[in-house]
Formats: sequence, C-alpha cells, structure tokens
Amino acid sequence: MFFTPRYVKEARHFCEAARRVIRYRLDLLTAKQVAEVEDRIAALDAAANKRDRAAVESCTAELDRIAGKIIPPKPNPGWRENCEVLLVAIVIAAGVRAYLVEPFKIPTGSMETTLNGVVGVKTTTPAPNLAIQAFDFLVKGRTFLDIQAKQDDVITDLDERTTLNYFTSTDITCQSGDHYTVFAPAAVVQSAFGIVPANNPYGYPGTVIHKGDHFIHGYANNGDFVLVNKLAYNFWKPSRADVFVFRTAGIAPIEETPNYPKDGSEHYIKRIGGIPGDQLQIKSPKLFVNGHLATEYGFQQVMSQKDGYRGYSNPSRGIYLTLPDDTYTVPPSTYFALGDNSYDSFDSRYWGPVPQQNIAGKAFVAFWPITTHWGFIK
Repeated sequence: MFFTPRYVKEARHFCEAARRVIRYRLDLLTAKQVAEVEDRIAALDAAANKRDRAAVESCTAELDRIAGKIIPPKPNPGWRENCEVLLVAIVIAAGVRAYLVEPFKIPTGSMETTLNGVVGVKTTTPAPNLAIQAFDFLVKGRTFLDIQAKQDDVITDLDERTTLNYFTSTDITCQSGDHYTVFAPAAVVQSAFGIVPANNPYGYPGTVIHKGDHFIHGYANNGDFVLVNKLAYNFWKPSRADVFVFRTAGIAPIEETPNYPKDGSEHYIKRIGGIPGDQLQIKSPKLFVNGHLATEYGFQQVMSQKDGYRGYSNPSRGIYLTLPDDTYTVPPSTYFALGDNSYDSFDSRYWGPVPQQNIAGKAFVAFWPITTHWGFIK
C-alpha cells in the first residue's frame, strides 16, 4: 500500500467516485448509460491493476468524458458554490443568534453610566468634515444631524423606524405634507431638540418651524451594543447583580405604557437587584439586601456616587420601595430589576418583578462603540 504509485491511487479513487454517482442516479439513467459507464470503470480499474500509466491516463480521460455526457456539470458552479457557502453561513449565524449569543442595543439611559443609551446633543457649531464624521461614527457611534426647514410649517407627527433591528431613525411629518428623516429615536428628537408633534396625547401644540431654520442641529450618540449570552442561564441560575436582558411581554404595567409596540414584546436591560427570596430596601442612596448593605461590585459602583453614579432612589411615583422604610420580598421564580441610573430608570420599582421565563440572557460584553465601556460588563 505504501509503495503504490500516486496515479494508481487516484485512478482507484476516481473509479469509486464514478460508482457512487451511478448508485445515486441509478433511477435516472438508462441501462445503456449505466453499462457504458461501468465498462469505462472496468477498463480504468484494469489499467490501474497493471500499473500502466499511459493506459490509466487514457482510461481516466475517457471515463470523465462519458460521465460528463450523461451527468453534465451544473451551470455556474462558482456562483452556486458561493451561494451555498453564504446560505450555510446565514444558517449558522441565525442558529448562534437564536440559541447562543445575540447582539443587543442599549436604548435608553437607565443603565448609565455602566452602559450608555442613545443620547442627543443640540449644538450651534458646524459639523466637522466628512472624514471626521466617518471616524466618529465608526469609533464613537456618533451621528451628526442637520435638518433645515423647507418652508414655514408645523410638525404634526413623529414616526420611529428601526433598520436591521438596531439602527433607529425618525420620520418627521409636517402640516404641509413635507417629510424629514432624522437618524435618531423619536424620544431623542423630542428631548434633545425640543420637537413636539401636534399629534400627541397631551394636547400640546406642534412645534412651529420657519423656512431656512436648522431646527435640528447637533449629534446623536448611539447606545452601546452588547452581546447577550443566551445559553448561560440554561446551566446556572441568574445571580444577584448580573446585567441581564428580558422580554417585557406579560408585564402588564409595561405593556400599558403609551409607546409600547403593538406588534411584539420589547426587550429591557437592567441589573438584577434581587433574586427569589431576597428582601430589598432602599435608603437613598444605599441598597440593602436581606438587611445588609449590598456588597456586589455593581451595587457598590452605583452607591459610590462617583464618576456619574448617583446611588439608588426611592421613587415617589413608583409602586415598590417608595419610602426608606419600605421593604419588598422577591417572589419565587422572579427577579427584581434595577437600573444603575436609578433616578431615571423605569424598572421593577414601578412595575414589579421579572418572571423567570421572560429572561433572554446575560449581557457580558460591550463591543461597540469603542468607548470607556468597551469590554466585559461588570
């Protein structure tokens, strides 16, 4: 075996491949075609056994010709192969996203300064050149905005859209029928740039704009993008102080909010303030768990009141932990969610604990933009 010439080995492999093709397509070939191919296989096999190199090459070429006639090659093999590779890659990526790891965008500022949400900044200075804008987008996740009014008008509606599940823009509709597109969420358009649509539930008049005015000018910083480990909690239970992502479907006070999507559940990201059985208490700015000051790193970071953290607050309009003497015991199979930006976080203090079945996974790394938050989440 070790001393068998290479051309003999290749001839035998070619014969075996031809036999497999015949077996696979036996129901599609005529008896004459099968006999013709088998004759050429036998001739090549005999030449290989005699180790007649010239005969092997001649029989190989003849077998290839006959096989090519009855089993013609598929058209555009390069394109077909590339499409097959792409399809396999898409299936693998979809499987990874569904069962292992999924990217998630921080939508709001409830987890600042651990993780940043989308923030808008109004400016009066001109935007930098395109090269700097491109660099700022790739590295900082910053999008520069400049919308100029075409005519005197009144803003009537804001329609938020999401592309690829991550990039959000807002369509602005005016009384005249003019439309403008801003690459920022509707909440940022309203809060940072003072744009109020006439079509609002509070009866406020719509923002009036004047021809030539740059009524939106500044920039928006995209929220941090994180990776969520969807497999982890299949092997161990969520831990206190984990940063986790969960579905809001079935949590009635959230579903009843005016901006809740009608076509499916939102996802929130918070820190686990309490696990089943924990007794929680907030004496601003401190969080107490089971009668003791919370010791986990994430809690200590918030309570430090340094580097942008302000500690935990007792929400005057909340349902739970609204007063320093209030306590709350987390029910079985649920988790109490707290935002690190406690003074500006719509969390379990307002709508109660998160059912275990709603948990999507643990957020473990921030991967874009490349700011001070880049890396593993603590």
